[in-house]
Amino acid sequence: MKIKNIYKGITLATTLIIGMWMSGCKKGTLDAIKPTGTPTTTNFWKTADDAQQAANGLYDLQSNDEDLYGRGFFWFINASDDMVVGRTSADRQNIKNFVCTGNESSIYAPWSAHFEVMKRANDVIANVPGIDMDQATKNFILGQAYFIHATMHLEIADLYGSNAQGAPVQNRANPLAFPLQLPSVKDNYAYIIADLKKAASLLPYLNQLAATDYGRAHKTAAWAYLAKAYLHAKDYPNAEKYADSVILSGKHALLPNYADVFKIANNYSTEYIWSVGSSQYGESILPGAMLENKGWGLYNGFGYFQPTKELVDEFEPGDKRLATTILKKGDTFQYFGQTYTYPIGGVSNSLTGYQFNKYMEPFSYAGGIHVSTNGNEPSTDLNVPLLRYAEVILIKAEAEIMQGKSGDAEINMVRQRAGLAPVSGATMVNLKHERRVELAGEWSDRNFDLVRWGDAQAVYAQPLHGSDGSIVWPARNFVPARDNVWPIPPNDIQISQGQLKQNAGW
Repeated sequence: MKIKNIYKGITLATTLIIGMWMSGCKKGTLDAIKPTGTPTTTNFWKTADDAQQAANGLYDLQSNDEDLYGRGFFWFINASDDMVVGRTSADRQNIKNFVCTGNESSIYAPWSAHFEVMKRANDVIANVPGIDMDQATKNFILGQAYFIHATMHLEIADLYGSNAQGAPVQNRANPLAFPLQLPSVKDNYAYIIADLKKAASLLPYLNQLAATDYGRAHKTAAWAYLAKAYLHAKDYPNAEKYADSVILSGKHALLPNYADVFKIANNYSTEYIWSVGSSQYGESILPGAMLENKGWGLYNGFGYFQPTKELVDEFEPGDKRLATTILKKGDTFQYFGQTYTYPIGGVSNSLTGYQFNKYMEPFSYAGGIHVSTNGNEPSTDLNVPLLRYAEVILIKAEAEIMQGKSGDAEINMVRQRAGLAPVSGATMVNLKHERRVELAGEWSDRNFDLVRWGDAQAVYAQPLHGSDGSIVWPARNFVPARDNVWPIPPNDIQISQGQLKQNAGW
């Protein structure tokens, strides 16, 4: 079933179990996800319907929790030079300035959500094999669980793991044990890669799914995340190999028009790999979080993430991606059925004088037919991409360049669509440029890119500017030995009674 309909059939037993998983958050996230052995579970994990309901629950927090793929997790991406905190908020400003503690709700909430989802995936992996049911359906459910666990684990590893100390993960062999850090993030990546290989072996291709199952995990999504995990692990031959698995599958292609990627009609286009399944009824609020604060009186946009002049200036003259990505002074756009010039009425409360434009299509229709009627939860019918085909192409290009090979063909695929001349002898300078302008304002995580390339310290030593050239965010002191990873929430370190160790320097 499509993501927006997945949760309608959840049984009372599943609801009680989910409630049990979440009920202990006041104690500490990692403490809360330990199985409690309550009688509620004795009547579950018996039937094929139980297995299906548990699979449905894998997607709940991803689509219905603003602290994961709504706005919460995006605060880490907001730390980059592409955007600034658009509204006064001490917690979010501390994150951007790398002076946070880990106790901020904007850090703790996405940390918590990741581990809750991983716990659900592990319960499926532990219990579904013992259920008497159709084997193909069982494989599909298990493949989804391995995939979802891996994607959550990869984000935690990237945010919190280093070569000196890995990120925590639950012990599948002993789920009663408190989740502990692996020795190194290399061990996290090995675990993630094993899960994704298992997922790929069990999952069907997207075009083998019923349309009502679009939004669930599928084979090329597992391959794409394998390419990404290998890239982050700096295993470039395997990153290239699995990017090729996606490319050579014949299941995906770039849409001819870049702007079409971010249209509701293309939620499951050939460029789709993996997205936040969304609808106007309560899923990802990122489009509304990026909309001008108060939406010029027509809708309750949040105005949280505002693009910088540095990002705008990165686009080459003639790059078609700029107009799709950024609204700047004098640009025309459709908003609730009318044509306006940005900013509407000549007045903007954007700190930078710019607004992200990528997620504005749902707000273009008269009558607000594709946006939530609840402006406090500004979700839309647009699926927000988490990893799309263009990124897979750029992953391959980066892996090739890092091996001393030519990445020209892949880089020129995205440049051609953008209306730009091809490059020859592309280097990492070219690759970094293309990743930035192609994926700006997306979940690809510009901050993590800068960290893994070793560029963050130098980039963040420069102030950020608004459209008029004024400084809107001062230079920041980024210390790689500390700031390459984020602080583990001290509350959970305390709950662990010393089993969890804080990342160095925090």
